Amino acid sequence: VYLGERECSIQRRNQKVIEEAPSPFLDAATRKAMGEQAVALGKAVGYFSAGTVEFIVDGNRNFYFLEMNTRLQVEHPVTELITGIDLVEEMIRVAAGEKLRFTQDEVKLNGWAIESRLYAEDPYRNFLPSIGRLTRYRPPVEGKRDDGTIVRNDTGVFEGGEISMYYDPMIAKLCTFAPGEGAPARLAAVEAMGRALDDFEVEGIGHNLPFLSAVMDQERFRSGALTTAYIAEEFPDGFAGVTPSDADARKLAAVAALINQSVQRRSTLISGSLANHQRPIGADWVVTLAGLTLPLHVREGADGTVVEFDDGTSLAVSSDWMPGHLHANFAVAGTSIGVKVSRSGTGWRLRWRGMDVIAHVRSPRVAALAKLMPVKLPPDTSKMLLCPMPGVVTSILVKEGDTVEAGQSLATVEAMKMENVLRAERKGTVKRVAATAGESLAVDELIMEFE
Repeated sequence: VYLGERECSIQRRNQKVIEEAPSPFLDAATRKAMGEQAVALGKAVGYFSAGTVEFIVDGNRNFYFLEMNTRLQVEHPVTELITGIDLVEEMIRVAAGEKLRFTQDEVKLNGWAIESRLYAEDPYRNFLPSIGRLTRYRPPVEGKRDDGTIVRNDTGVFEGGEISMYYDPMIAKLCTFAPGEGAPARLAAVEAMGRALDDFEVEGIGHNLPFLSAVMDQERFRSGALTTAYIAEEFPDGFAGVTPSDADARKLAAVAALINQSVQRRSTLISGSLANHQRPIGADWVVTLAGLTLPLHVREGADGTVVEFDDGTSLAVSSDWMPGHLHANFAVAGTSIGVKVSRSGTGWRLRWRGMDVIAHVRSPRVAALAKLMPVKLPPDTSKMLLCPMPGVVTSILVKEGDTVEAGQSLATVEAMKMENVLRAERKGTVKRVAATAGESLAVDELIMEFE
């Protein structure tokens, strides 16, 4: 029997990133023909177990055999979610000599399921591997939600565990399911995935959560226009995070204002102060984030805190966030959003839907003075070759005094089953080689300098 298809077009370096079932591209006739071909292949080679037959499909729904994997694949949970069949259990029963407990006519595809692969890869560094200790690992709560959607997380790591350079970078498979049929069910599953990603807390390593969140909000993905070139076409210059729209910037500004009010109130409750001398909390503030400056007025309303902007618009915001909480749900204009919150200097780092901003909430006077502060420039590393990821230097291909051309190979670094060749960005002369073959380097550690 066949159990429908899985759509695996969202790939990077031929490595699947997001999968779903069923495919938004296939129709019933193509699904049936493809399934029958897969069954015929299994019969022809005498294969009896769960297997995955991969096909490539063109724009006219013509499909071509690619390969067969005689095993379960990473993305098998989405098939389980839409069929209700435990594939691992059935594999074991077949291996024990039992017959299948269902026929092809009894296989029904219900709802829509999406899987996002959580990788220990830094999307801001061209998805290079990241290693380290999981100082915080808090997946979203699994199970059925009030709206009928389901969240499932398959993982093999734990908070306090270490992600090493010796194994595959995948650390979790986050799945969501929505009941129903067609485009509405798919969109509901996408929305559920977006919320689940917002609620997934991972600290200590670089990871692709913000990238996954960004994809979930892209109109092209939500419409189901998927190809294997999706990532290359949508992110031709790599991933640099999501720039907040004006509306999203105001939501995050309202969140920052509420956080500031909570911290300010707590600061006034210091014991031992003189009676009737409590420090008043101002109502006028200036929030700066993502290059925007947003003056606002904060007041308490019937629905909680109301943030009024200088153009007359306002947002009601409420939350049970308390100082020290690294994640909380904020109700902004009646919509609940899950935001990760942490201190960053004198500001607040807010992460939501692929956005990662530092929000400063200052009084108008302090904000005016802050504009006069010089911007600290980053150090000049243009004449250095730095290790882009934690890994082992497998070879140094040049020596001191060598003249190198643009694009010439300089060194190779191996990490997480991948060998990465580091090349010269421009013509130059090697001044000093700091690393040796076989040496383990941390991220941004010096490999060589140029004159």
